[in-house]
Amino acid sequence: MYKYVFGPVPSRRLGMSLGIDLVPRKVCSLDCVYCEVGKTTRLTVERKEYFNTQKIMAELERYFAENPDPDYITFSGSGEPTLHSNLKDIMDFVQHSRPQIPVAILTNGTLFHEKSVRESLLNANLVLPSLDAGTEEVFQKINRPHKSLTIGQYIEGLVAFREEFHGKIWLEVFILPGYNDNPEELSEMKKAIVRINPDSVQLNTLDRPGLVQELTAASREDLERIREFFEMDNVEIIAASPQRKNSDSYRKDVESAMYETILRRPCTLEDLSKILGLHRNEINKYLSILEKENKIVTVQQSRGIFYKIK
Repeated sequence: MYKYVFGPVPSRRLGMSLGIDLVPRKVCSLDCVYCEVGKTTRLTVERKEYFNTQKIMAELERYFAENPDPDYITFSGSGEPTLHSNLKDIMDFVQHSRPQIPVAILTNGTLFHEKSVRESLLNANLVLPSLDAGTEEVFQKINRPHKSLTIGQYIEGLVAFREEFHGKIWLEVFILPGYNDNPEELSEMKKAIVRINPDSVQLNTLDRPGLVQELTAASREDLERIREFFEMDNVEIIAASPQRKNSDSYRKDVESAMYETILRRPCTLEDLSKILGLHRNEINKYLSILEKENKIVTVQQSRGIFYKIK
């Protein structure tokens, strides 16, 4: 068993992606209404060594010795990875140990106004930040940020990073009907995106239940309309989880084990993670498939969201 390394997780965008978790669940600078990992338990912008750097490196060394190389090594996990103060040292270790494997960072991008954060990511191959709002009002409503953060600061940080970073930037825009899909908000987001100038703009929407119960997913038609509204050649729709099954890294044995577990009794995400010994992010990928195929449904109970056979 590994504590800081998880997966490889099947990813349509990154293939077989080995995850590295740098902060405890759920230490983050945001408390997004749609987050599938769960409610933020520590809302912070404090950068520090949340997990021991040497222990993370030792675990990675053991993983590399015991397993075949993944397609990507991805810093992601249970919170915001850029909050770990030694992120650059860990990335340098990974790239020295496995220079042939590209490194990606899944981040909310809120700390990019800090030069030290931007500098820690400059050697990555791919950075995947997010931007869900163009105005302060919607930023506060969707992302529920730490009190020190503003949308202007957020956008300026992403713009500054684009000017300094020579790798690929794939900007994810999460669409929530009734929150950020009106023409006024989309216009402000478009202005920000033009300034950020990412290599790709990836439209996504709700895949599984978020923190706010009444949230709904944008339809494919909605996303197509927004893609046309942005009038950019590099906008794509990534909200298509069933395509994960086409990935070589998709494991039928994991899907079957999950289905059989839920068949015996309804389970929460936390239950499934403990029973199957898999990271929450990995569990989420397979739950999305089972839901899209109408094999399972969600039920809200006092202990949280449960998954049961439909």
